[in-house]
Amino acid sequence: MKICILGNSLTALTLAKTLVNLKINVEVLYLNKNLDLSTSRTIGISKSNIDFFNKNIININSLLWKLKKIEIFSDNFNREKLIEFEKDNEQIFSIIQNYKLYKILNNDLLKNKFYNSKIFNYKNSLFTNNYDLVINTEPFNKITKKHFSKKIIKKYNSIAYTTIIKHDKIKNDIALQIFTKDGPLAFLPISNNETSIVFSVHISKNQKKIDIEELIKDKNLRYKIKSMDKFQSFELQSLSLRSYYHNNILAFGDLLHKVHPLAGQGFNMTIRDIKVLSNIIKNKLEFGLPIDSSINSEFEKNAKYKNLIFSNGVDLIYEFFNLERKVNSNFLSKSVQKINKFPSINKALIKIADKGIFY
Repeated sequence: MKICILGNSLTALTLAKTLVNLKINVEVLYLNKNLDLSTSRTIGISKSNIDFFNKNIININSLLWKLKKIEIFSDNFNREKLIEFEKDNEQIFSIIQNYKLYKILNNDLLKNKFYNSKIFNYKNSLFTNNYDLVINTEPFNKITKKHFSKKIIKKYNSIAYTTIIKHDKIKNDIALQIFTKDGPLAFLPISNNETSIVFSVHISKNQKKIDIEELIKDKNLRYKIKSMDKFQSFELQSLSLRSYYHNNILAFGDLLHKVHPLAGQGFNMTIRDIKVLSNIIKNKLEFGLPIDSSINSEFEKNAKYKNLIFSNGVDLIYEFFNLERKVNSNFLSKSVQKINKFPSINKALIKIADKGIFY
């Protein structure tokens, strides 16, 4: 029994570690060894997903910066707080730097007898017949172009800029999301003197050149900034794949879905997919059933509708605040602030962000 994973991304290694923990032989094949591991990229992980990660994949507590509150503001509301999420002063979300998580996964896998990896050029897809299951995490290889090109794409006409700011030491356990006139800006703490920034800036043909660094300083509500790391940038779009599999090949990770980063849910969706897939495989192993292409159809049946609903929910949040930006009114912000006064609604939103819609 052997599973092949195409790609050596963070998603690929997380999935590989999950599978070798089930004592399944995993071979990772990838096109390019020079993976970009920028130190400015971070991911948010919800409390329930951290618990799953620690129990079923690898313990990452030492890498996490735990957050106890999330606060949301809007430029159209004079930077007054619209809504906040917290749970009895407990951890509700954590931030981790991509390269640190990648390193701990890679180092652990290299010592595992069920794991192997190598550079491989996919000249044709016949090699997939050598495996019981092939999981494709690469968005640009030949197999993706041939079998997974049909997708629903929405372009946000925005560029996401990421960096890490160094600042005076403070108690830094609150994440900030500010809906500015230029786009959503997130301050995501990673230590008491460092904070990750994700600024999704709207672009237009007649737009003047924007000084991103000065904008961040201007919108900053909390920090005495000492320096900023070099900016990384990428174009923003949402994506939903129409078909999750072809024969014994299953698409996975960003190949299946992409969402706007404003809610910090991209990697959380992938972890929830790993939960679904690992449960299907565990059930197969428990009943002595083969690991084969039947897993793919079962995974699509269980995960696709959940991902579509959740992705549309994230997009709805974006469009909600984007409409307010366009009409230059604070009516919507006032409505959000009133909703925050209902504890039952607030708790429901926290649960959805933590566990997904179907918790």
